[in-house]
Amino acid sequence: MLYLINLVAGLALLVYGAELLVRHAAQIAARLHIPALVVGLTIVAFGTSAPELVVSTMASLDGQSALALGNVVGSNIYNVLLILGVSALVTPLLISAQLVRLDVPIMIGVSILTLVMALDGGIGRVEGCGLVLALIVYTAFQIVQGRRSGASAPSSPALPESGSFRRNVVLLLVGLLLLVAGSRLFLDGAVTLAHMLGVSDLVIGLTIVAAGTSLPETATSIVAALRGERDIAVGNVVGSNVFNILGVLGIASIVAPAGIDVASSSIYFDLPVMIAVAFACLPVFFLNNTISRWQGAMFVGYYAAYVAYLILDAQHHDGINMLGRMMVFFAFPITAVTFGAIALHRWRTRIRARGPLP
Repeated sequence: MLYLINLVAGLALLVYGAELLVRHAAQIAARLHIPALVVGLTIVAFGTSAPELVVSTMASLDGQSALALGNVVGSNIYNVLLILGVSALVTPLLISAQLVRLDVPIMIGVSILTLVMALDGGIGRVEGCGLVLALIVYTAFQIVQGRRSGASAPSSPALPESGSFRRNVVLLLVGLLLLVAGSRLFLDGAVTLAHMLGVSDLVIGLTIVAAGTSLPETATSIVAALRGERDIAVGNVVGSNVFNILGVLGIASIVAPAGIDVASSSIYFDLPVMIAVAFACLPVFFLNNTISRWQGAMFVGYYAAYVAYLILDAQHHDGINMLGRMMVFFAFPITAVTFGAIALHRWRTRIRARGPLP
């Protein structure tokens, strides 16, 4: 019961601390006149990923590298399939051209890079330093591009600009402190309950910890979608996934005494699933520059199947083979055919719109 209380209290502190961090970081950014998409990709995304950063870093310091890696991979899968899916169910999401041309390919690239680095069974400190350096370059590029665009800062009700600069800085630091305290309670409760239930650190990191630390992203994207800030809703997810790999995994690899060990199950299943989910964004984003409600429902369904697979696999249940066959021989082909048909219809529509050659 005590560990359950720690889990709930830690999660509450994580969510409230992240909310303070995001709100006041966005208010500071608004004074710098940064566009809404850039705010979503950087300030909001990095702020809502702070729980993942703290939890994975502390897990690495405690020698629980499987939990640190599982948290990153599970969060990225959760962010795309569940957060984008639920947000699209609330309201169809318009996709910026920048996301299709630049940010989603970057998300795919760093996801593939993670698998490449993990092929030798671990991610060391040197590789972690390279990831953090890449994050600095990515962030600087986003800010410079945003400033050059000349767009005004967001002024939505979801991210109001108010209060003095000093007050915003103080409350931002308070949010960070709450994140540290909440992550310690949450991590202790999650790991202990996982062991009591006979669940491995990797599975608990891929599911409960990943979903719990992604609640700030969930709340932010859903609220942003409801209030019409669709650039923030989608940018938050894409930016969080990039930050999770470059920042969270990079720092966790640096502070881990011997780097992060990567299990063979992660190399052959979890990391490929993360890459496949990142690739799934391209056709969805590209076809109509929107994520429709039916596509959102498809994402949510895939996430439910993924969690079911993890649970059945952890219990060595016979049903796992049937679920795997259903995904490989039914769900994936149907999705591919659907997207292919939509792409073909869109291509024909464009050809007809151009008319006959003079």
